Amino acid sequence: MKLEVYADRMSQPSRAVIIFCKVNGIDYTELKVDISKREHLTPEFAEINPMKQLPAIVDGKFKLFESHSILIYLACAFPGVADHWYPANLFKRSKIHSVLYWHHSNLRRAAAAEAEKLLFSSLSKIESFWLKGDGPFLLGRNQPSIADLSVVCELMQLEVLDEKDRERLLGPYKKVQQWIKHTRNATSPHFDNVHNILMKVKEKLKNKPLMEANHGGARDIQKRLRSRI
Repeated sequence: MKLEVYADRMSQPSRAVIIFCKVNGIDYTELKVDISKREHLTPEFAEINPMKQLPAIVDGKFKLFESHSILIYLACAFPGVADHWYPANLFKRSKIHSVLYWHHSNLRRAAAAEAEKLLFSSLSKIESFWLKGDGPFLLGRNQPSIADLSVVCELMQLEVLDEKDRERLLGPYKKVQQWIKHTRNATSPHFDNVHNILMKVKEKLKNKPLMEANHGGARDIQKRLRSRI
């Protein structure tokens, strides 16, 4: 049976899994679970993922959730996936695990009130530590791993902000900006295609009437998106 990927492209980890499948030529069926309609909370989806979160996959009789676990499984289970995504070398693989664990305990754990403070702290750590080395990718590598894809997809949520806010947040981190660009290029054209949903949201926010925005329309949406980083 064909791999089934349950996802909502507004979800950062969902996008990472979809891009990984596309880049590596994995044959799959994408099944949309609309978070805005609370479809992830239905009894039907709980049969796929009892935690009621996205993404999740079904491969034959095998079900799996949590995006990092999914990416590791896909890298190991499907032939033809390049070694640089999840190296066979134990030492290199362990280093990638360290980034993945850091990702979950930092960028993805903040409550809304502390999200911006944590974002600055995380960007500083990426700039000064994870991007230390000669290569353009995390851990100084010359090619991207599943860690690069996971963390960049997380940061892409910033794209929905207006240019002033985005520049205020990302502007000081030149190495981070270059790394996002390198990861984007390494997964082209799939990266931009999958993130097109964010560009549509950004355009919708830009076109919101000023009065509606002042009453919480566009700015509310931006706040909700920003709080998830």
